Amino acid sequence: MAKNMVKQDEDLRRMSNFVILKRLFSYLGRYKFKVFVVIMFLIFEMTVSLINPVLMKTAIDKNIRNGDINGLFIIGILMVSLNFLAMMASRTRIVKMASVTNDILLNIRHELYSHIQKLSFSFFDSRPVGKILARVIGDVNSLQDLFNNSVTNFIPQILTVICVGAMMFYLNSKLAMASMILLPMLVIGLFSVETLSRRRWQEFRRKRSTFNAYTHEDFSGIKVVQEFANEDKTSSVFFKLVKDMMDSFIKAVRLNDLFWPMVDASYGIGAVILYYFSAKFMGYGITIGTIIAFTMYIGMFWRPILDISNFYNSLVMSFASAERIFEIMDIEPDIVDMKNAIKMPKIKGNVEFKNVTFGYDDGNVVLDNVSFKVNAGETIALVGPTGAGKTTIVNLISRFYDPSKGAVLIDGKDIKHVELESLRSQMGIMLQDTFLFSDTIKENIRYGKLDATDDEIIAAAKAVNAHEFIMKMEKGYDTEVNERGSRLSVGQRQLISFARALLANPRILILDEATSNIDTQTERLVQQGIKKLLSGRTSFVIAHRLSTIRDADRIMVVDGGRIVEVGTHDELMNLKGLYYDLYMSQYKFLSEGA
Repeated sequence: MAKNMVKQDEDLRRMSNFVILKRLFSYLGRYKFKVFVVIMFLIFEMTVSLINPVLMKTAIDKNIRNGDINGLFIIGILMVSLNFLAMMASRTRIVKMASVTNDILLNIRHELYSHIQKLSFSFFDSRPVGKILARVIGDVNSLQDLFNNSVTNFIPQILTVICVGAMMFYLNSKLAMASMILLPMLVIGLFSVETLSRRRWQEFRRKRSTFNAYTHEDFSGIKVVQEFANEDKTSSVFFKLVKDMMDSFIKAVRLNDLFWPMVDASYGIGAVILYYFSAKFMGYGITIGTIIAFTMYIGMFWRPILDISNFYNSLVMSFASAERIFEIMDIEPDIVDMKNAIKMPKIKGNVEFKNVTFGYDDGNVVLDNVSFKVNAGETIALVGPTGAGKTTIVNLISRFYDPSKGAVLIDGKDIKHVELESLRSQMGIMLQDTFLFSDTIKENIRYGKLDATDDEIIAAAKAVNAHEFIMKMEKGYDTEVNERGSRLSVGQRQLISFARALLANPRILILDEATSNIDTQTERLVQQGIKKLLSGRTSFVIAHRLSTIRDADRIMVVDGGRIVEVGTHDELMNLKGLYYDLYMSQYKFLSEGA
């Protein structure tokens, strides 16, 4: 199932209506009291609506017919009072239900967001960010009408239809049957339309998700688009995706529009049948008051049917969104805390790989029976050709993945048996592609330790030689860095990320090509900062620029998923193996370039 293509629609597994409804309405259970209060107000409103025709019939057939002005006045006062109270009850329950709905959507969105954050790298590798955002924002918003209408409309309308139907049969069973003769045909028609309508709304959600994904990717890569002058091409793709989304929406809406004409037609034909039979049987137990009461009741009967069809229509639309939300929620993270996992004590820094084998895909082995030990406080450099398995080693140490075979131990503990949060909170990872948030320099550094003081932030920046360039910015540490730190140079972003890592004070530090994008002048400053960063903690440094790792305690040469050489720089140079070849080829390349 291809989900990682921006311009390709997603394939989703279909869930049963019952399962979706059960999961959706489980969120209402958390607000039982508020929902109960709303339902009480609704029952009061419904009771007043049911009483109105009876009072009207009494006023016509008794008070007006017998000239009872006092009785007519009392009925009038009673109807006005009851309907005023019903109006106030309606206003109160709308406000209360809106509050419940907003809380439910907040809970669903937060639950979805929290769940997504726990998912493994493989999830994010297989989906564009735009398609994930479509679930968190658009699909959750689409559920608002469902929760509002389920309690404020669907439940009372069902009760209203039942009660009005009972009142109609109580007044005159023949007229009641005549009024409802088209109801079975209407139900069959609505269910038939639903089957096709749901497919069309699913199609619209997929098209909208694809549109969001492409737009997000296009704007994220706008510099590349403008660099190659591809605005016309991206605009044409954008127009096509918008048109596809619009066409799918129109198809869904056109089918949905069949709901209301079907109900209106049934209402109109039912009214005609009612008046026909009323005229035919006038004088045979059917009075003017009965006809007026039935006229009111038939409106009260078909109006809820229309509202129920609207709710059903909303339900069909919501099913498509709910399926997409629950599909994400049902994805289990690849890496989770094991049952009875213990909290990782303060890490000393001893790391051991025991016969570790790992592959990202079945049959694709990246590491093959790798074993090594690292003592606390050692700096280990990992070098080797691209794709040799260097990054995989540090990913396993951080437990972003679990070994297919073997075990990774820290301080003698298999990291599978410790809590993830307690493990990763004591580790620092710095990547080649440094990520900064849309915030100030100060807050980006503070991300390493959320309760850090300003003095601690400045001290960390000074330690990695970032303080000087920060103070040259127009607002110093309060300078906004823009999205992803776009207003800073690559080297400046790296220095800030070093300060952030130093502030976190990790027990195990991982630098994955962390200095590869820094210019030579900045690198001299960074190397001084790195020495402070590495001091007193176990560190793993991945570097293609071999001159930067000459002072490492040990260098591990990785090739073909195995560690083929281990030693200091001088030892490996004397060995004249793969490390020697890599080092000499770089030296020759730089010499020729010079």
